[in-house]
Amino acid sequence: MTKLPQELALLAESGRLLASVFGLLDRTSLIGLSTLQINDMAEHFIVHDLQARPASKGQYGYGFVLNSSVNDVVCHGIPSQSDVLRDGDIVNLDITLEKNGYIADSSKTYLVGSVNPAARRLVHTAYEAMWMGIRAVRPGARLGDIGWAIERHAKRNGYSVVHEYCGHGIGREMHEEPQILHFGKPGTGLTLREGMVFTVEPMLNQGRRTVKTQADGWTVVTRDGSLSAQFEHTVAVTADGVSVLTLRPDELAAGPVRRLAPAG
Repeated sequence: MTKLPQELALLAESGRLLASVFGLLDRTSLIGLSTLQINDMAEHFIVHDLQARPASKGQYGYGFVLNSSVNDVVCHGIPSQSDVLRDGDIVNLDITLEKNGYIADSSKTYLVGSVNPAARRLVHTAYEAMWMGIRAVRPGARLGDIGWAIERHAKRNGYSVVHEYCGHGIGREMHEEPQILHFGKPGTGLTLREGMVFTVEPMLNQGRRTVKTQADGWTVVTRDGSLSAQFEHTVAVTADGVSVLTLRPDELAAGPVRRLAPAG
């Protein structure tokens, strides 16, 4: 479950490369692009520019490089040529990348064009909630501390947290133990140890937390049709806190540091 220093170095390299994929997307105007076009652009960059492997493609029979979850889609949205992003949409792009046998996983919800204040606030709060969870990570903390920090922030802002999907350990396999729930009670659950690597990826709904899976077997939507937003990072537990392995260029520019002090 814990990773050796050389494994952590390889995971950090995968995370750095994955962050550069989001850097590419950040520089791209998404209005008018189909989610399939975005998928193909990301695949070309990962394979040809980064000399890496898009880890989601072929996993569990999935045929694409990324998940594109638009508006009321909570997760696992399938890229499509007919799914064209329009002004005012929000879209979560969830991407995995494998380099030298180790996988990193990250996602970001993008504001497409001029997004209304209510949707913008949801996206902002989902981002904050992810960071609340990350700040709870340190040796000796418990898994319940992460979920409690996330759900408390979501509820304080009037949003619900999806319970059916969670973060996960990651390394040579995309999904490893432990599961990282985005709700919980402080002081409960597995004790975190230096060298553990996992994702923190809360999904916040504007309305109720209940979801349903569409007939394609992949696409998960809010049951009440409300908007949903998600952010995700791959993190490692360090001796004195947490290291964010997939920190993106926009986050580096905005000021968050790669190694966070434990939450007080």
